[in-house]
Amino acid sequence: MFKTTIASLLFLTCTGGASAQAMDHSRMDHGAHMANMPHGQRQADVAQRGKDVMPFSLAATTHIFSKTAQGGVQQVVVKNANDAEQVRLTRLHLREIREQFLKGDFSGPTRIHVQDMPGLADLKVAAPGQIGIAYADLKDGAELRYTSANPTLVTALHRWFDAQLADHGKDAMAGHAGHEGMKKP
Repeated sequence: MFKTTIASLLFLTCTGGASAQAMDHSRMDHGAHMANMPHGQRQADVAQRGKDVMPFSLAATTHIFSKTAQGGVQQVVVKNANDAEQVRLTRLHLREIREQFLKGDFSGPTRIHVQDMPGLADLKVAAPGQIGIAYADLKDGAELRYTSANPTLVTALHRWFDAQLADHGKDAMAGHAGHEGMKKP
């Protein structure tokens, strides 16, 4: 009996059995948290938190992230270009976040994607003028063009884009430098 009990305890310990404790996500960085969270659950959580920050429908839009040598282009396009209200809300949001980002306020992405999102810490400490952000209307949405001469900030922008692509899932896609306007069919 004693050997059976020890064998059972050894088996449960090695396999993480019935007494396994819940994982403490508060001590994880973004990458570790994402690796331990089911992919679909992470995207669902981001979409839910996004409703508090983005005035437009995430499901009605596509986020396109195109990396460039100087930074990158973030576009939000409405899937149905005839949906004038979603186009208006998309443009409003991108204008607002441009103004916030130029002031060093990255609280919107932090609320959606969490505090330790890759690249975000470097973007938050950039000195005024180190990151240029230009806004432009698109026929079916809007875009922000991020530029920097600082290689650390360019890398931070690329890491930030990658994290957003992962977090937004089917509602986002990678673009290609020079082809930023390409959308899903």
